[in-house]
Amino acid sequence: MDKELLAKLLPLRNRIDAIDEQILQLLNQRAQAAIEVGEVKHEFGQQDSILKPEREAQIIRRLEELNAKQTFPKEGVHAVWAEIISACRGLERGLVVAYLGPEGSFSEQAALEFYGHAVQKLPCVSFDEVFRAVEAGRADVGMVPVENSTEGAVNRTQDLLLSSTLKVHGERTIPIRHSLLHKTGDLSSVDRIYGHPQALAQCYQWLSINYPHLERVPAASNSEAARLASLDSNVAAIAGLPAALIYQLEVVAEGIQDDANNKTRFLAIGKIATARSGQDQTSLIFAVPNRAGAVLDMITPFARHGVSMTRFESRPARTGQWEYYFYVDILGHIEEESVALALKELEDQSSFFKILGSYPMQ
Repeated sequence: MDKELLAKLLPLRNRIDAIDEQILQLLNQRAQAAIEVGEVKHEFGQQDSILKPEREAQIIRRLEELNAKQTFPKEGVHAVWAEIISACRGLERGLVVAYLGPEGSFSEQAALEFYGHAVQKLPCVSFDEVFRAVEAGRADVGMVPVENSTEGAVNRTQDLLLSSTLKVHGERTIPIRHSLLHKTGDLSSVDRIYGHPQALAQCYQWLSINYPHLERVPAASNSEAARLASLDSNVAAIAGLPAALIYQLEVVAEGIQDDANNKTRFLAIGKIATARSGQDQTSLIFAVPNRAGAVLDMITPFARHGVSMTRFESRPARTGQWEYYFYVDILGHIEEESVALALKELEDQSSFFKILGSYPMQ
């Protein structure tokens, strides 16, 4: 290396090393404080409440505000402190997180972005198993997809939210970039493409143009499709790049989703009742009597109390009577007076009413 260049770089590198040492010392101080928090919780019989979504959201929002117009990127603040919080949380007790597996799925990515990497991962074979694992206590929390920007609601998750006793305590929306993967990269012998039904639908046009002759076979998850492709050279898979690395597959084509802005919203589920964070939303399900104007009557309380809806979807009740459940997201927390009043009015008029949870907005 040029001596003049090295002479200029050396003091900057030494400065970075010194700053890193300071950061490490501060991280250890933070870890010690987290341990003391755990001891206080234990003293007051709250040792099981290691996850506080509202507190974690407040920490990151405050730091993002403090970092406004600074050099360090905003998204970096969230990524770094999510991992710091996760590591410190893990000093109290390891959090077990269930998600649709195997390794390399988008559900795993969403789970790790939300809870951090200092967790115990529990990959599940289906959305049903994710819910069962959390309900039975084999996992503390779970992460499930609820809607996609291209294909809409994830119906099985909607059904499980309706019947489960679990609550929603957070959300995570991630961009979805699909890739076509293969064991060697030579598709001359391939006769079928595996992928999760949602992924196959999100890549429908691309597949129809480029590989119209190949059979499209639904898989339990994209990562499972990748695993199967790693075992059979006659199989290609639709999955994300992490799955390609895990299962040592070649990337034949990248970014094959029909919508370049394809995103999926995931919900964090568990037995946690989340307190107010200051920027919250509430998810609920309700059904209305089968009569003219019933739906309008149901949403009127929101307008009356100044509560904004951010999502409103319907799903058949499967009774054969053309009845529907309505899945609604509103701004605000159930502890806020305006939200509580609107929800009380709605509950009084509904034939079915269930609050899924109030939780910090992403």
